Amino acid sequence: MGVNKRRTNLYNPNSPVPFNVSRSKIALFLECPQCFYLDRKLGIARPDIPEYSLNNAVDHLLKNEFDLLREKKQPHYLMQQYNINAIPFWHPSFSVWRDDNGMRIGATTLHKKTNLNIHGIVDDLWVNPANQELHIVDYKSTSASEISLESKYKEGYKRQIEVYQWIFRRMGFLVSSIGYFLFANARRNHPGFHGKLQFETLIIPYQGDDTWIEPTILQIKKCLDSQDIPDPGKNCQHCAYRTMIKKETLKHQITLI
Repeated sequence: MGVNKRRTNLYNPNSPVPFNVSRSKIALFLECPQCFYLDRKLGIARPDIPEYSLNNAVDHLLKNEFDLLREKKQPHYLMQQYNINAIPFWHPSFSVWRDDNGMRIGATTLHKKTNLNIHGIVDDLWVNPANQELHIVDYKSTSASEISLESKYKEGYKRQIEVYQWIFRRMGFLVSSIGYFLFANARRNHPGFHGKLQFETLIIPYQGDDTWIEPTILQIKKCLDSQDIPDPGKNCQHCAYRTMIKKETLKHQITLI
């Protein structure tokens, strides 16, 4: 994205058309209401960051691997290893939810009270064949000595699964509170690269709680309807950078007078 303001996909309180708010924009609002407001209402987005091509490649290969079993309605060996009673889920709209078409919409539910379309793109869905209960699954690629969900930045991982759980429940599916993170962890303890990375795959279950989502959507609506730009998030580095630039520019101008 360039430096020009975006002219499309901006919130208009007078429009009867539902306004799209993605899972990632909910995360942005929680991180910094000011950045969210500037993006969704004024068309001033944060600078783009490059895509993680290696992560995308791992995600793509995992999807291929599970799709083969999806067709056969068979469990993956990891499911058996972790005693997860499930198989990869299939549905006529699954490719849309996973965004195989590149439209960047995914699974969608209309929040009628706010007229906001809440949507998100899932990595995978598993289903318990006994009770047809869905498990939200998110793929993560990393390279770490220890894998856990305890670090602060992984709170975003947890909210991600909870948003998807909330969406699919509103879409009428029976959704388990247990979601799964499938980690592909690149090993670094080998004597050399030799043209390939070796990964270990592991699954970490997570029990989600989506009770925060409804009040957050109401806060988002209030933010969008406001005529005032909200305060920045406490730990927003983007807003801190803008503030520092303004201060330093002003100091420099004063010294030139």
